[in-house]
Amino acid sequence: MSASEAVMPTLTSGVGGKRWSVQSSEPGPTTALRQYECRGAWVVAAHGSYDMHSSPPLAEALDAAVRKHAKVVLDASGVDFADSTFLNLLILAHQAGTLRVAAPPAQLQRLFEITGTDTILVIRETVTDAAAA
Repeated sequence: MSASEAVMPTLTSGVGGKRWSVQSSEPGPTTALRQYECRGAWVVAAHGSYDMHSSPPLAEALDAAVRKHAKVVLDASGVDFADSTFLNLLILAHQAGTLRVAAPPAQLQRLFEITGTDTILVIRETVTDAAAA
């Protein structure tokens, strides 16, 4: 398997709809995920920098969340850096289920604006607002 195949997201059709995953054997920057329920939505709180090497745990969490819960909120307030791999994960999660993005920092807001994903994703200022949307 080539390096690009090892880290690029793959989208496959499944019985429950779209499924996706990112696989990488490369060690990446330190990231952390916390998950909890808020007002009927499942929240995945991401912390750290997300690129092609550090995204697999987030990909797995979002994949499981959108398959299991009616509404998923990504709390992006702790994201220090994100690249196109991160954007791709969000778009795929959005296509597979109901995803909301909450509290993106300025760098992430700018990335959404530049790429036009702010017109595709539902983005709110707080987790509570995103859960209610």
